Amino acid sequence: MIAVPSLRVLSELEMKGKGIFLAGVLTNPDSKRGRSGRKEATDLSIAALELDRIRKEKDLVPIPQLKPEKLDAAARREVAALEADILVSFAYGSIFGPRFLALFPQGGINVHPSLLPKYRGASPIPAVILGREKETGICIQKLAAELDAGDILAEDRFTLSGRETTASLGEITGLRAARLLESLLLECDSVFSSGRPQKNGATYCSEIKKEAGVIDWNRSAAEIDAQIRAYTPWPLSFTRCGTDTLIILEAEPFEETPKKVPGTVLGTDERGILIQTGDGILAVTRLQWRTKKALDWKVFCNGARGFIGSQLG
Repeated sequence: MIAVPSLRVLSELEMKGKGIFLAGVLTNPDSKRGRSGRKEATDLSIAALELDRIRKEKDLVPIPQLKPEKLDAAARREVAALEADILVSFAYGSIFGPRFLALFPQGGINVHPSLLPKYRGASPIPAVILGREKETGICIQKLAAELDAGDILAEDRFTLSGRETTASLGEITGLRAARLLESLLLECDSVFSSGRPQKNGATYCSEIKKEAGVIDWNRSAAEIDAQIRAYTPWPLSFTRCGTDTLIILEAEPFEETPKKVPGTVLGTDERGILIQTGDGILAVTRLQWRTKKALDWKVFCNGARGFIGSQLG
């Protein structure tokens, strides 16, 4: 979803006659989603089909879509047939080798949602939230052999409120990235004309696994709050309550002197359900049992006898 605004901008530049030609879209293959197990196209693929309807009204050809399982020789032949000058990559999830990059006479650029060299890797937006950063941004860099290590061509910085989730920050980042990409492509005679090397001190973030969502109540309320926000919408943050799994969807941390064992459900007040952590209180305002729907904390408490005073984790 994060790359969709950039795709739309590229298509709009072509429709407006700005000297940009969208040669094609390279995206992941259709994959199984949801409980039905049906194969569905990526958000980028769906967006490209929606753009095709608009492009038809402007007498523009549909956007070719490539969905290779891997970037092998067959995929390279398909890409070469598009005769594209530049590769624009955004959240693709695969590393482009030298033979693949050689297909693009002007090389490749990558849109990365962090202030490089901080948070190189697969999950920069959750990493920014987990790190409780006050500021983040977008970098457009040259594609290089080393992961996210290319020269910076453009950068956009912005402050954070401290209440962002991965979902909300991803939406903000996607829109700002599209504007940054448009500016770079229109204002530079060559997108590679003014790159600056990245500074030392790179940090890295890896792919997130489902078990990362387990809440450790011995951590501080601020750390658990950051985890909840970072793992929304996936894998969500969850804990054990008796024999069931409880998912915490929304909460806010408060600095209060510890009174009970971490994980104890202390009670409620106007802030929500109060849960003891290793340092401070977490006030939960939205939550759900694993197999049930999400509920406001007041509604949840009405149907959860014995929940107050229980031990989570």
